[in-house]
Amino acid sequence: MQQDRFLQPHQARQRPATTYEDLLGDVIERAYADGIHDLAGLVQRLNDSGLATPGGLAWTEALYSKEMAALAA
Repeated sequence: MQQDRFLQPHQARQRPATTYEDLLGDVIERAYADGIHDLAGLVQRLNDSGLATPGGLAWTEALYSKEMAALAA
């Protein structure tokens, strides 16, 4: 009997995560652990963390969506 294999997303990476990606993930994970599950709250937490967007700007919902799409590509 063959079992389906579970693939962790990071197992399919073509390269190691950058420091920025690690920091971004840490902030997002902490926000979820603190019960923040809405986009506005997540964007506020990112701004409160001091982690700027790659362009050095403050986070907005639009910039967050754009960055997540870029990282997923």
